[in-house]
Amino acid sequence: MLNVLGIDTSNYTTSVSLIDTVNIKVYQSKKMLPVKSGEIGIRQSDAVFYHTKQLPVVISELLKKVNDSCYEIKAVGVSKSPRLVKGSYMPCFLVGESFAESYSKLCSIDLYKTSHQTGHILAALFSADRLDLIKNKERFIAFHISGGTTDCLLCEPSDKEVLSITQIGSSLDLKAGQAIDRIGVKLGFDFPCGAELEKIALLSEKTYKTKPALKGNDCCLSGLQNICEKMLEDGEMPCDIANFCLTYISDTIIAMSKRARETYMVTPIVFAGGVMSDKIIKDKILSEIENVYFSEPEFSCDNAVGTALYAAIKKELI
Repeated sequence: MLNVLGIDTSNYTTSVSLIDTVNIKVYQSKKMLPVKSGEIGIRQSDAVFYHTKQLPVVISELLKKVNDSCYEIKAVGVSKSPRLVKGSYMPCFLVGESFAESYSKLCSIDLYKTSHQTGHILAALFSADRLDLIKNKERFIAFHISGGTTDCLLCEPSDKEVLSITQIGSSLDLKAGQAIDRIGVKLGFDFPCGAELEKIALLSEKTYKTKPALKGNDCCLSGLQNICEKMLEDGEMPCDIANFCLTYISDTIIAMSKRARETYMVTPIVFAGGVMSDKIIKDKILSEIENVYFSEPEFSCDNAVGTALYAAIKKELI
């Protein structure tokens, strides 16, 4: 029985999902928002426009995937903001929120609103088979690393919000995803650049030792962009520049992880967000830190599975 619908209209992806809470099976459909070649982002007005056009399309694609299954929607979950903190707002989330509110009222079903960040963490927990952390009321550290965030988060299970999230570290300037995309565009790739940067980085035969710039539990990444641009000016190979970029980000995350673990005495660390789908970064972290958990790429990049899980947990279906 497919009975929970999830919706997420983030800054770069229109996403919907359905969860069978009896058999614990997930179906999802998503579509990236178009970004013009050479650009490193999209205006919010354009994001709202494309989400409005794409939402019916991704819902149709989702229904094709569950065509042979019986489904009766009992609850809907949706992201209403980037984070669950005062002042966190982006117009793009209004598209999904508006649809979810209308759907829940028309069908007389329960609506549960959460944040994009909470959805990311829940999807990562599901993919890593660590939802037990919530059920057992166990604190853990989560990293949400994407185009707009490089956040280290202390997570505590909460009856009210499923997860009570406190930011304990972040980037004070450039975010990891921004650095990857800016460097990737400089190298001639189209936005988003993560997959192409990883592909050419694998061609590099060099090994780099980097010095992450940490200030307390926070990091600074603007220097990474400057170094990579200097490497490009000096004629270094694109594969080596890509390798250095991903190594620097990996080392920064490792340093932040160790410092957060020492400060807060919390062992499990879960990684979420599109940047964490990069295998080079993942493998380097796994080689240096124990008790860390990663999701599969489809649950790491923007998705609506986390919002559906939020609704399912609140509805006590999971």
